[in-house]
Amino acid sequence: MRYTRLMTPTIFIDADACPVTRDALTVARARKLPVVMVANATQNLSRYADRPDVECVQVSGGRDAADFAIVERLAAGDVVVTGDIGLAAMVLGRGARAISHRGRVFSTATIDMELAVRHAEQRHRRAGGRTKGPAPFEDEDREHFRASLTRLLDEAP
Repeated sequence: MRYTRLMTPTIFIDADACPVTRDALTVARARKLPVVMVANATQNLSRYADRPDVECVQVSGGRDAADFAIVERLAAGDVVVTGDIGLAAMVLGRGARAISHRGRVFSTATIDMELAVRHAEQRHRRAGGRTKGPAPFEDEDREHFRASLTRLLDEAP
């Protein structure tokens, strides 16, 4: 079900292996914004269950189950924290906004190219090739995430 919330975005966290969960929660709490954390059954969300500002959604372990659970709850203007380019594309298609755990804001102007690069890299790996993995997550990445999320929330959707 798709619906529009009035002026208060919800922050959705793709909580499967998200290194900035606490940072997103800190920014959301300071702005009194609701948070929905979505993760598969292997993640322990119980530590957040007693927080009134956080809704925890545990999904089955199926491939992309968390992604689809996020997309079906989105409204235009919401913000999704994810490192998944495929999820980011679906989020942008719903009129919501997406930001990576390193603070990169996904854009409709570049998402098609990012998907094409991801597809080409997957094809290369399936053929036995190797691709470079992500750089180690650093404190600067965490700081950049907080600053970018704050700026994104300051912007009108």
